[in-house]
Amino acid sequence: MSPSETAAPSPAGLLAAMPFATRLGIELHEAAPDRTVGSLSWSPDACTAGGVLHGGALMALADSVGAVCAYLNLPPGAGTSTVESKTNFLRGVASGRVRATARPLHVGGTLVVVQTDLRDDEDRLVGQTTQTQIVLAAKDGATS
Repeated sequence: MSPSETAAPSPAGLLAAMPFATRLGIELHEAAPDRTVGSLSWSPDACTAGGVLHGGALMALADSVGAVCAYLNLPPGAGTSTVESKTNFLRGVASGRVRATARPLHVGGTLVVVQTDLRDDEDRLVGQTTQTQIVLAAKDGATS
């Protein structure tokens, strides 16, 4: 079922559907169509040279949280997939936790565009991702 056919899924239930995000240690704290929030803790095995979080880890956080936001804005029975994602990295993260807050910029019948701000423990903007999700119509007879 799509989110608009039932009560909103819990953050834990949404995260359980994303095993890669779970494997990375991403947590989902809030999940609503207008705002979705998640986080990722710094860890040495998610770093690049110099002990800063790898850009790929930050992009995975933004993509995961943004995808949940897009999913929660889908019409009944539809699915979604990322077709474009662009991240600007503004500062490195060498400790603590990164918080991702995703908000829809555009919700249409074909595309959902989501912007995700990445902030460190001091509430400094460390990156910003804009992603485009295609709306995949339900197949005939599908109940998603």
